[in-house]
Amino acid sequence: MARRGGEGGDGRTGGGRADRRVGGVIGYEDVKGAAGRVAGRVRTVAVAPARPGVWFALEFLQHTGTFKARGALNFTAAQLEAGEMPAAGVAIASGGNAGLACAWAARAAGVPATVFVPETAPPVKVRKLRGFQADVRLVGQEYAQAADEARRWSARSGALLSHAYAHPLIAAGAGTLMEEIHAALPQVDTVVVAVGGGGLFAGVAASAAEHGVRVVAVEPEGCRALNAAVRAGEVVDVPVASVAADSLGARRVSEDALGWALRGDVRPVLVSDEEIVAARRRLWAEHRIAVEHGAAAASAAIDAGVYVPAEGETVCVVLCGANTDPSDLTG
Repeated sequence: MARRGGEGGDGRTGGGRADRRVGGVIGYEDVKGAAGRVAGRVRTVAVAPARPGVWFALEFLQHTGTFKARGALNFTAAQLEAGEMPAAGVAIASGGNAGLACAWAARAAGVPATVFVPETAPPVKVRKLRGFQADVRLVGQEYAQAADEARRWSARSGALLSHAYAHPLIAAGAGTLMEEIHAALPQVDTVVVAVGGGGLFAGVAASAAEHGVRVVAVEPEGCRALNAAVRAGEVVDVPVASVAADSLGARRVSEDALGWALRGDVRPVLVSDEEIVAARRRLWAEHRIAVEHGAAAASAAIDAGVYVPAEGETVCVVLCGANTDPSDLTG
């Protein structure tokens, strides 16, 4: 039997959602404000049919290769507008993609960027970071260690500390993607997104709620920060171990992400590493799309039957990043 997202039985889904509401989450007005800042400066997402009832949002075609460019641009533009950008520029910790976006947006604005990444970050991402003229610091084995060093550096240097996901300007910028999906595909009922720290999810959920669209929030079994937070009713730390950990390996989700998981039309689901790898290979074999494992997680939810669309439902799967080495893809 297909495993439907949100149903109990196999321990892989979010289970019963708490009734309490988390205050302070970003709202639709934040996303609309971000849309004004990034208009004409990001690539409008293209949508393409994958099979009957299922579409792909090709966000991996975005500047820097991921959706992260949206949040980084919104963050930088808002700080410059407010006159709050220091001479030391910006600092950020990242598994790679958020750092790339931060460095790209900073270079466009003419400000310095210092990016802290784990020593385990994919070499392809480190090379791209240096190509954006960022000062790259390799620290520790996990994102949390890089984040600690970024905070210390910001305090010492005066650099403005950005965040890979847990900042309202970052999340709101990411939510502009949903605005574009809805404009291109107004009949969409459900959008499927991969979740790491929850910046993309929170922004998308804030926009989706305005348009009456359900969000399926997909995590690897070994990186289940949102799933665990929903079960606990509060943000909690989780272990990280997944083939997609370089982009989805946050130890905890943002409060914005948990807030929208508890208040929106959201269905949290989990996929296995095997399902992610299979989905990534299928995207290449059938569509000649090469994405990173984190992006393939969203597609895995549909491919593996973790979320089964209803009859007549229109689903859009966000393929959110392509900063990967495609040498392991064959066929």
